[in-house]
Amino acid sequence: MKFSLLAILSVLIVIAVACQSPQTNDANAQKSEEPATDGVFIHITKGPDHPHQVLMALQMAVMMAETQDVLVYLDIEAVHVVLKDSEDLAYSHFPTSHTQINKLVEMGVPVMACPGCLKAAEKTAGDLMEGVQVADKETFFNFTKGRILTLDY
Repeated sequence: MKFSLLAILSVLIVIAVACQSPQTNDANAQKSEEPATDGVFIHITKGPDHPHQVLMALQMAVMMAETQDVLVYLDIEAVHVVLKDSEDLAYSHFPTSHTQINKLVEMGVPVMACPGCLKAAEKTAGDLMEGVQVADKETFFNFTKGRILTLDY
C-alpha cells in the first residue's frame, strides 16, 4: 500500500491537533481573575487659604477609597494642612480637614507630605499629624495594581 507524502502529512497534522490540550499558565490564570483595581492619586497643592479646594480633594479621596485604591499627596502649600498644629479647615457642607484626614488614615489610605516642601516650610516628619507620612517614590507606584489616575487640586 502506497501513501502519498501529502496524506501522511495530513494524518500527522490531525494527530498533532487532536493531542494538544489547552495550555494554562500563570498569565492566562491571572487574566481570568478579577481585574486589578485602578488607583486614584489625589494631588493637593493648595493650603489653608483655599479651604474649598482642600476639602473637595479630601472628600474625593474619602469617596474614592470606598471602591478604589487611593493615595493622597500634599505638596507646596498643602503641607500646612497636615501639620499637628494646623488649622481644622471648614467650608460649606464638607466635613472638616482634620475629620477627613483622620478618616483616610483609619481607612488605611496613605496620606503623604512632600519632604522637600516640608523642608521649605522649615518643618520635619515630627511636625506631621498622626498617620501622615513623608512621601517616598516607591509608595507612589506600589499603592495599586491597576492604572493610576490622578486628580489635581
